[in-house]
Amino acid sequence: MFLNVIQIAESFGVSENVVEGWIRHEGLPHTTDRGRIIFDRAEVAEWAATHGLAAQAGFLAPDSTVFATGCHLEPLLRAGRIWREVAAAEVASVIDKVVAALPATLPPVRQLLSRRLRAEGGITWAPIGNGFALPHPSARIALGRDSGTLALLLLKDEFRAPGEETAITRMFFFIAPSPRAHLDLLGRLSQLLSAGPLREAVISGAPDDAIFAALRTRDHLEVKS
Repeated sequence: MFLNVIQIAESFGVSENVVEGWIRHEGLPHTTDRGRIIFDRAEVAEWAATHGLAAQAGFLAPDSTVFATGCHLEPLLRAGRIWREVAAAEVASVIDKVVAALPATLPPVRQLLSRRLRAEGGITWAPIGNGFALPHPSARIALGRDSGTLALLLLKDEFRAPGEETAITRMFFFIAPSPRAHLDLLGRLSQLLSAGPLREAVISGAPDDAIFAALRTRDHLEVKS
């Protein structure tokens, strides 16, 4: 699994400038692909261990991540819905509809959030390989415990995000209720889509109920851990 600079920065809770400094001065392993700096997840994890660093959230979070923020994935997805046969040209429109239905949020807040997402750089698209992506607001948001949403968009043609060459065919778009929950969701979703029942259900085109069941099972396991 390859990550970009933004994803590495989010995982360690540092700025992109810090990550670039690690590359220049600390030997952070990386490579370039068509002019973009990318990182092999396993190599970064090994480098972090030798430098006394531990990613507590995001794409490098340990597999045994504790269910830290109380955000259950199944209710979030029921709020944001599963959208099938979405044309690449309709992605922005679907995201607008997801924001418009954001729970426990006043209309002016939803309208402001929609404008921010439509602005240049308003969304971090976060492709994670094999056609999957985890788009989310680039700016951290504090909406309140009862808000937040997760939407699964299954595309009928390939989507390429601005500035990205990776083709996306399946995306989980999320808005977290708090900055802490944002990193928690980013890490948990990236793990679930690397292997396991949720990934298999999405790839196979399973019915909505099967996808909800995969998340419900995961929620129960995390509560018990």
